[in-house]
Amino acid sequence: MIRIDRRLFEHFDMVMLLLIFLVCAMAFFNLYSASFPPKEVGMAPYVRQGYFFLISFAAFVFIISFDYQELHFWNYPFFALIIILLLLALVIGSKAGGAQRWINLGFFKLQPSEPAKLMLVITLASYYSRKEIVDGYTIKELVVPIGLTAIPFVLILVQPDLGTALMLGIIFVSMTLFVKLRTSTLLTLGSLGIGLALFAWGSMLKPYQKQRIRTFLNPEGDPMGSGYQIMQSKIAVGSGGKFGKGYLEGTQGHLHFLPERHTDFAFSVWGEEWGFAGSAAFICIYFFMLIWGLNVAMHARDRFGVLLAFGVVTLIFWQAVINLLMIMGLLPVVGIPLPLVSYGGSSLLTTMLALGVLMNVRMRRFQTSMARD
Repeated sequence: MIRIDRRLFEHFDMVMLLLIFLVCAMAFFNLYSASFPPKEVGMAPYVRQGYFFLISFAAFVFIISFDYQELHFWNYPFFALIIILLLLALVIGSKAGGAQRWINLGFFKLQPSEPAKLMLVITLASYYSRKEIVDGYTIKELVVPIGLTAIPFVLILVQPDLGTALMLGIIFVSMTLFVKLRTSTLLTLGSLGIGLALFAWGSMLKPYQKQRIRTFLNPEGDPMGSGYQIMQSKIAVGSGGKFGKGYLEGTQGHLHFLPERHTDFAFSVWGEEWGFAGSAAFICIYFFMLIWGLNVAMHARDRFGVLLAFGVVTLIFWQAVINLLMIMGLLPVVGIPLPLVSYGGSSLLTTMLALGVLMNVRMRRFQTSMARD
């Protein structure tokens, strides 16, 4: 007979669940507006996203059903599976816009680079929790996590998907700084990072990627070409004023001036229709969800739980910050979605799995037993 510990229900985080549903509800209504009026042919994005949410919520329920300590064991098969999927995407993946990032599963196009972000969080959390260094990590002790980051980083970079590859780098840097580095290690890594950035600009970045950075610095230089997207986004956000134009009343989106309005620039639609007040309210709710996630990390039962929770918050936080700064023209357009808000099944599934891990850590903070290693 299967016995369920009643304490799991007592420690179920209803605040976190409410915040998730609240953000998803706002995102759904925003997506409906971004795709309004619906096309006569094909499934509307908001309907498809609704199906994605049901699948993602089922995955959320699945991930909280077992002790997160099991991820110590499943981390290795998970890492291998993601690497295999990334290789398959390069060999047999679907192409769109000059990139080869998706695996067509028939009912769904999986973008393996999205779950690769969560995979890296779990992998680094597992490594750093097993190998705790009181005096701070040295370069020698970081060889393994650097290698584990570099493999998916390179596979994603050649798709090409610079934005997602950079996210892996940001996750690595954030989690590595969190576990403490020696000063000499920090200076060495900083120097290597600057050198790598200069090398990438001179030898690795493609012309269109360099153009994105030039456009960021001077979008008005080519307002009808490379600067069009960011200019229209800034117009949409700015035209919302204090209280917005009203739901379904946004002109930049509905008149098709704003490209990618249901994906990377979904929040531009929200800003135009709800204005500064509505945008501030949305951002407050969204980032309160992340602050609550840090509270989960603070009260985790062990080092692995702390690192998992912190990694999940890092994963969502940096994507959100980059996306919001991107639509306001404060960062180059790099194709980073706003988690839970931008349209996309792979992104939504990965984010809900990540939040499931966060909920898992919260629910089991009272337990002391360790799962298999």
